[in-house]
Amino acid sequence: MKDIARELGLSVVTVSKVIRNHSDIGEETRQRVLKRIKELNYQPNMAARALVTGRTYSAGLIVPDLVHSFFAEVAIGLSDALRRKSYSLLISSAEGDPDLERQEIKRLLSRRLDALMIASTQTTVESFRSIEEQKVPYVLIDRCFLGTPANFVGVDDVAAGRLATEHLISVGCRRIAHIRGPAASTAVGRLEGYVQALARHEMSQCEGYILAGRSADVDSWVSGHEAMKKLLGLDPRPDGVFCYNDPIAVGVIDAILEAGLRIPEDIAVIGCGNLHFDRSLRVPLSSVDQQSRAIGERAGKLVLSLIEAKRPAQPKSILLEPNIVPRESTRRVA
Repeated sequence: MKDIARELGLSVVTVSKVIRNHSDIGEETRQRVLKRIKELNYQPNMAARALVTGRTYSAGLIVPDLVHSFFAEVAIGLSDALRRKSYSLLISSAEGDPDLERQEIKRLLSRRLDALMIASTQTTVESFRSIEEQKVPYVLIDRCFLGTPANFVGVDDVAAGRLATEHLISVGCRRIAHIRGPAASTAVGRLEGYVQALARHEMSQCEGYILAGRSADVDSWVSGHEAMKKLLGLDPRPDGVFCYNDPIAVGVIDAILEAGLRIPEDIAVIGCGNLHFDRSLRVPLSSVDQQSRAIGERAGKLVLSLIEAKRPAQPKSILLEPNIVPRESTRRVA
């Protein structure tokens, strides 16, 4: 940095600010410095930089399942936001195991990361207290702990459940089942929205129409397939199914088609997540768009503000509004 500063007639501070993508550097100066950096193939020594600044310029993300496209989309949005400030992102999968998640939190904390973001599978807040004791900023993504103050970014899950159920009602469904998710805030909220929508339209909850899949993050297809086979054995069987997420809905669709039934004429299906493969299924899937990439972007901006804050701030909760993306799985002919 000293060599570049001397050659260009600038201060070392100015060169450092360009490398850190600081906003108060003029564009002409920025381009001059970046051009010389490229010519010299200069790579900042991040370990030395961490010793001077007290920051590692890296953050960690822990998710339940890296195979689930929702979390991949969140990671893309998060990485984009962090990259603009020259931060790196370390990603870890807890594989739906709370014990493994606790181990990963400890492992990432031992790397002295500047912040953590977690889509948690845990049922207690003990691990988060240990993060707070080490004064590491953290943001909960997608799943929060009701009654516990913490920074959180996710979708309004009650609204998601209500929108999905009301969409099924709007296409003529009158016996609507729900395959719910794990014991997490997302599942609780979507179930509440489902119940609210039925009550609003004065529709009763049929016995046996709410089922919990074996797993909602890992092996979701199996969970949806098994749950739908149980629903098909009921009398009367449902004519609409709201699924906790899209991977569960894929298993539901396969079970319905295997039974020789038609979608949506016999049973309409809607998922939650609006994943990239939804339009490519045998029956393109209607879904609730959770704005997954936007969740990652907002979480990235929030965690950067926490890192750069001079003093601890009150926890923020950012809720994005969901919307329906209708496709063939609910498009009934009047």
